[in-house]
Parts: sequence; C-alpha cells; structure tokens
Amino acid sequence: MQLKPNQRLKLDDTDDKLFYAYPRFVTHVDEGFIQQLTNLYGDRLKPNTRILDMMSSWVSHLPEEMQFSHVEGHGLNAEELARNPHLNHYFVQNLNENPQLPLPDQDFDAVLNCVSVQYVQYPEAVFSEIHRILKPGGVAIISFSNRMFFEKAIQAWREGSEAERVELVKSYFNSVPGFTTPEVIANKSTLPNFLQWLGAAGGDPFYAVIAYRN
Repeated sequence: MQLKPNQRLKLDDTDDKLFYAYPRFVTHVDEGFIQQLTNLYGDRLKPNTRILDMMSSWVSHLPEEMQFSHVEGHGLNAEELARNPHLNHYFVQNLNENPQLPLPDQDFDAVLNCVSVQYVQYPEAVFSEIHRILKPGGVAIISFSNRMFFEKAIQAWREGSEAERVELVKSYFNSVPGFTTPEVIANKSTLPNFLQWLGAAGGDPFYAVIAYRN
C-alpha cells in the first residue's frame, strides 16, 4: 500500500515544529478512552521491558502499577515530554521531515502511538522503523479516536470514515513485511453525534490496531 501524494497533504503545511512550539497540558481524549487504553496496555505490555512512546506528550497513560526497565519518549514539544513522569529519556524529532529513528535495531519490546497516527505523512517509512526497532515478538499498539487537529491531519484521514481509518492503519502495518496480521479493537461511541461534538463524557470512540513483529 502506498498513499497517493494528495492523500498525504495537510491543510496547514507550515512546519509542524511551529504548530507544536507551545506546550498543551491537556488530554485530547476523554476519561473513558484513557481507561480503555490503560487497560489495554496492562493486558499487552509486560513488566521490566523497554517501551517507546512515539509522538508522546506530558502523559503516556501507562498502568501505574506496572514498572518498565526503560520508557523512551518521542514528540515535538520538549516541555511536554519533560513533564511526563513515565519517561526515562526523550528526544524531539519531526517524523514528517525525517522518519528514521535514532534508535538501535531490535531494542524495544513495545512501540506505542496514542492519538497521533493521523498526522504521519509517510506511514510506510515510519512503520518500517517501528518494525526495525522492535524485538522479535515485540508489539506495536496504535490507538486513536475521532478527534484530531484537523488542519494537521493528512487528507486520507480527514476524508475517511472511522471504519476507513481503521483500514488505513491496518494497511500501514501490512505495507511492511514482518508484522503479524493486525488485530483491531473497536468500541464505537453510543452517544448521539451532537453530544460527541460537545465533548460529553463517554463520547469518544476507542480504536486500537495491534500487530507483533514476527
């Protein structure tokens, strides 16, 4: 699968570093989504392992009761990453300019990406890097809802339905030889659309696409 050039386009094509220059100490999804994600991490991650939290911020939603040997953070705002209590180390890098991660081969047991995959313009390259840095048997968990910075999401995401976005992330995994068949967890919102738009509690749908390195 290759995205067409127009599918990679953003409404705001200015430097992403400018957009993320100021920290946003907020959560971009509701408590119901966060709890589902933390529960999923508790189920799929293992203690005393190495984690990369890709495109992270000041929170990682990892289970408080679980200890990891190392949590590496990546993002675009150093101030947010410095505030994240789970991170042992972090680095700032724009993956849309340079998707190559400054990390060793087969060094991580898990790669996490929470509500940020919609901004990746070259997912084929990024998911190839995820595969490269994962240990054999390592897991990648890509989670998302229906919220986004609309002007920074790629066209393929903006114009897709929720179901089409799930298929899009599955295709990202399938574009890289060496991942298992992607698994999907989908909990759609039961609230009417207008309540979702108002940000009512329990309104955020929860999607996760999960695959392992063979």
